[in-house]
Amino acid sequence: MHFSSTLLACTAIVSTASAGFKGFNYGAFFLNQAPKKQADFEYEFNAAKQLPGTNGQFNSARLYSMIQWQTTNTIIEAIPAAVNTKTQLLLGLWASSGQTSFNNEISALKSAISKYGKSFTDLVVGISVGSEDLYRVSPTGIQNKENPGAQPSELVKYIQQTRDAIKGTGLAGKPIGHVDTWTAYVNSSNNAVTSACDFIGVDAYPYYQTTMANSIGNANATFYDAYQQTVKAAKGKPVWVTETGWPVSGPKQNQAVASADNARIYWQDVSCSLMKKGVNLWYYTLQDAQWGNPSPSFGIKPAGDLMQVKPAFNLQC
Repeated sequence: MHFSSTLLACTAIVSTASAGFKGFNYGAFFLNQAPKKQADFEYEFNAAKQLPGTNGQFNSARLYSMIQWQTTNTIIEAIPAAVNTKTQLLLGLWASSGQTSFNNEISALKSAISKYGKSFTDLVVGISVGSEDLYRVSPTGIQNKENPGAQPSELVKYIQQTRDAIKGTGLAGKPIGHVDTWTAYVNSSNNAVTSACDFIGVDAYPYYQTTMANSIGNANATFYDAYQQTVKAAKGKPVWVTETGWPVSGPKQNQAVASADNARIYWQDVSCSLMKKGVNLWYYTLQDAQWGNPSPSFGIKPAGDLMQVKPAFNLQC
């Protein structure tokens, strides 16, 4: 009996440890700037769930905005697509375009709650206020011409506005956080944002960390160094991995070589290890090559029919 109880307890721990959200990042438009429609989002969400070797576990979508591309405050069509496909949602509210733009994000969020009710709110796992806004106003972001961004005080204000907007709705109590690069969180001048969050979303790409040894052989160590530094700076808040990946093609970055073989190694060494630890993960990305030729390309699915084209590498952990 004692052995059985211990075995059951261990099984429960393993089950819990691997229960994190798993998904991809989904932009609001294609590379030719055409907006994604509901059918496009449904197609992508269903394709993610059918990836070979993943047991249908990739059933979550991280969005960057609540607004349909090329509109003022119309609900993004990813919302009804998620409702129809029962896809979990990490919502995003774009925060790098000023207060008027953010007001439109809040308006679209409220409209989605009103229009879709529980069929929408029950799918939401969290709300991210902003994406890499602190990085864009940092010296590195400015040097890389990544502006505009948002100052810490602005983000704190937007986070409170989001809390006020969902109060008394079906989204009340959903965790609200911010997504940024790990370098933003270790910068103490941004501590107010961390304090205002329920969770910390971190984007980390060893491929781009060109000031250090960033070959694929060092990718696991490079990633986890960034992740652990974020955890240390997170003030006890849970850290979600909101973007990471390795390109299947593109230019060499210091020691980092983009290839499908190396993307497979990264998937095994980083993505699979995160999933086994139960860390929430939104990989970048399912497909980034529709209607354009990105370089580098991080898509695990090449251009073409998502339901038919094989992934660029083996996704089994």
